[in-house]
Amino acid sequence: MKNNIRILFTVVLFSFVCTTATAQRRAKKKADEDTHEWRYEIECVGTGTEGNYLLKVWSFSKRPHVAAEQAKKNAVHGVIFKGVPAGDRGCVSQPALARNANLEEEKAAFFENFFMEGGKYQKFVNLTTNGAIAQGDRMKIGRREYKIGVIVSVNKALLRRDLEDAGIVRGLSSGF
Repeated sequence: MKNNIRILFTVVLFSFVCTTATAQRRAKKKADEDTHEWRYEIECVGTGTEGNYLLKVWSFSKRPHVAAEQAKKNAVHGVIFKGVPAGDRGCVSQPALARNANLEEEKAAFFENFFMEGGKYQKFVNLTTNGAIAQGDRMKIGRREYKIGVIVSVNKALLRRDLEDAGIVRGLSSGF
């Protein structure tokens, strides 16, 4: 009798764990699909150490708990393709690393791998608040979507060097 109860408990626990893991994978996949549209806002919140940007990234998601991870991708994407607008905290406007407006399409295979789950983008970014979202940085918009603000640090100098080494952007010393 005890063995039957143990077996039943093990089966129920295993099915619960599998269901939870599947749901988490689905949520991550949906969040990646949302991120693939590159729907975000970026703003400077201060000057970081030399070669770093301190940014607040506003990501849009149906699930606020996945927005922090997506904010890292959005921050790196913003530094590469959008640039950083000037802010009211002593921030100076910074141009995008990519000068070619079509670079994302031309180098699609590179950026697909670069921004994939666990991709190389993680090497250049850190969440400064360990993913904690301040109360004023979580806004419900519409019926099913949230706008989540996360403060992120991006190592622009290392990112630029890596993109130059890969032949994606031209170096500063290569001329105009």
